[in-house]
Amino acid sequence: MSDATALTADRILDTAEEVLRRYGPAKATVLDVARALGVSHGSVYRHFASKAALREAVAGRWLARVSTPLIEVATSPEPAPQRLRRWLAELSGTKRRMAREDPELFDNFHQLATLSEGAVANHLEVLAGQLAIIVTDGVAAGDFSVPDAAVAGRALLQATARFHHPSHRAEWNEPGLDDDLEAVVALLLNGLRTRPTG
Repeated sequence: MSDATALTADRILDTAEEVLRRYGPAKATVLDVARALGVSHGSVYRHFASKAALREAVAGRWLARVSTPLIEVATSPEPAPQRLRRWLAELSGTKRRMAREDPELFDNFHQLATLSEGAVANHLEVLAGQLAIIVTDGVAAGDFSVPDAAVAGRALLQATARFHHPSHRAEWNEPGLDDDLEAVVALLLNGLRTRPTG
């Protein structure tokens, strides 16, 4: 066995991803990860208290690869309508690229994410929060008129699920998908600009 003192959470997560790729989420175990690292499974448990905790951490790190780059779009200085359009296009494009470039790994991580409710809930909260930043800025600039940016952020994420949620992956190769996304975004932008009546 190698020296477990050099073991870090990041090294465990890197190895867990490799094990996940090899065995899939249903068969991969903490013991498999420990063997690949050359340490005892107790050494892994010192960093992650359970298989579920390790699974949550792996899923969370994978989902962060999607959400982290998007914060730059959400906080960029361009006008909110253009920012919103670009943010949604980049989210869709990132998910579709990941599915296209490594479909087996994408499927494995999607399965893992469905088992990791906490990681998914956090991911959706982060994405909706980024959208709320854009909406808040749009309201401040007079581009949008909505009473609650947080509600609007969640609604925008839900309204565009076809273009980024893995359960719609089978539709992502359909011709005209980008045109459909643009049509949906145009409709959403129009709704965000509508002044409430009454």
